[in-house]
Order: sequence, then C-alpha cells, then structure tokens
Amino acid sequence: MSHPTDPDDLETPRVGDLDVDPALAAAVLELEQHASTLGWDQPARLYALVDTAELVTREPALAAALGLDDTSSEGSLTPVEQDALDAAVPLERALETIAWPGEVAGCAAVVERTVLPPDADADIPEDPEDAARYAAEHPERQELRIAAGATRSGSTYCAMRFRSHDDDTLVVTGADLVPGLLELLAATLVDDSPADTSAADH
Repeated sequence: MSHPTDPDDLETPRVGDLDVDPALAAAVLELEQHASTLGWDQPARLYALVDTAELVTREPALAAALGLDDTSSEGSLTPVEQDALDAAVPLERALETIAWPGEVAGCAAVVERTVLPPDADADIPEDPEDAARYAAEHPERQELRIAAGATRSGSTYCAMRFRSHDDDTLVVTGADLVPGLLELLAATLVDDSPADTSAADH
C-alpha cells in the first residue's frame, strides 16, 4: 500500500524549473487539467502520446478534429485516448499486456488511488478485496489522482492532485513521483517488450 506525502508540505514546482521534456510535461499537465474537469471517482484512462507534427501530416482529418494545424504542432505531443479499460483489471495489470507501435512517441495514464499512512501497513489484510475495503474505510486515508507519462527517449513526468487539496495551484509535479507506474508505462514502449497485446487506437 502506498504512503502519501503530506500535501501541506509540498511545493508545486513550475515546468520550467525542472530538467524534464517540456512537451511531455505539457501533455501530462493537460491530461491532469482535463481529468479535474470530470470530477472524482473516475475510471483509469490510458493515452497514446503522438508527435503533433507527425499527426497533422499522417492523419489530417483527426488533427483537424482536434483543432491542430502546422502552426501549433512544432515540438509538442498530442494525447489520444484509447478505448475504455476493463474496470475489473487494475491499470498496472493492463499495462503489462500492452506494446505500442513505433509511431507512438510515448504514453500516459490517469488513475485515482487511495493511499495510507506508513503505520497502517501491519494491519492491511492479505485478501485484495479485504485490503481495498480496509483502505476505503481507514480514517487517515488520502485519495489522489495521478497523471503520469513516459516517452521512448526515457523522459518521465507526473502530476498529482490530492482530493483533500483539490486546487489547481496545489497540483504536485515532478519527474519521478510514482516510479512504479512510470516503469510500467515505459515498459510498454520498449520494442522487445514481452507484452502480447498492442494498443491500436492512436
């Protein structure tokens, strides 16, 4: 079970202050902002990140539908949402079965999680359903939304919003806030990945 950092102790760094891929950071922040407009208790979502200039050239109709053109495409990534994920399959498990085609420059996911304080570990039941119930009922639980992305070049970026601090100015950002999820996202972009199912709606 994950442990939250107290959001009151966190500063929200600006993209320009971080040694990150600005195109990836912009795409992840765009996804987090979009998710915030949908409200909480949403299912996990998965996105292909495609080079915007290539998208405009390769799929002009789709680019036009997204409001993209040559003047807005330079050096950016466009998120393209994939088909709805099976709600019965955890996002982490689903990512283990995905391999993106070569034209996909990166991928991103948005998922909600409940995290508990470190001293709760000893009491977490082994049964997954019991553990989920225990977390949902724990008085010190923290609910948060995570937007995370990775690119084939090895860049990563995350944006995290606590439900108890649901404010655009309190979104926590960084390159490696959720290393486990980032590792799974990056693995879907490796050409020799053992994954057996390709994500195709890009």
